[in-house]
Amino acid sequence: MTIQVTFVCLGNICRSPMAEGVFRHLVEQAGLSDRIAVDSCGTGSWHIGERPHQGTRKVLRQHGIDYDGRARQLATADFARADFLIAMDTENLQILRRRASTAAEIGLLLDYADGIHERDVPDPYYSGGFDRVYQLVEAGCRGLLAHIRNKEGI
Repeated sequence: MTIQVTFVCLGNICRSPMAEGVFRHLVEQAGLSDRIAVDSCGTGSWHIGERPHQGTRKVLRQHGIDYDGRARQLATADFARADFLIAMDTENLQILRRRASTAAEIGLLLDYADGIHERDVPDPYYSGGFDRVYQLVEAGCRGLLAHIRNKEGI
């Protein structure tokens, strides 16, 4: 059985595609691509079909991570297929919890990060700071992968 991990932010062009790319890269490095599937989406519809923000693409390239996804909006089917729905911030976490009719584990990415005291991954859409966002996302993704491996015994 494949474990489905879906990252969620507001527009699905900055934070959640970055998390998707980073997490997929970590899963591949761990040799778990056949066990863990990774996706991302946004709670809003503003950017459906768009490529990720140029800042996200740039920072992923700088870290040797290929990503070619397109923005999409959170759908009812995501609740049915996801084993882990991971929000980038408390606002999107609340949206997930309000809409949830699932047994999926729903949480904040940074709750899985060791040594990080922030709860929300800041949205770099207007303010920039993609390098800091990358650092937070990577820490959260590493912790999430360790959590999944421990929980699922893989």
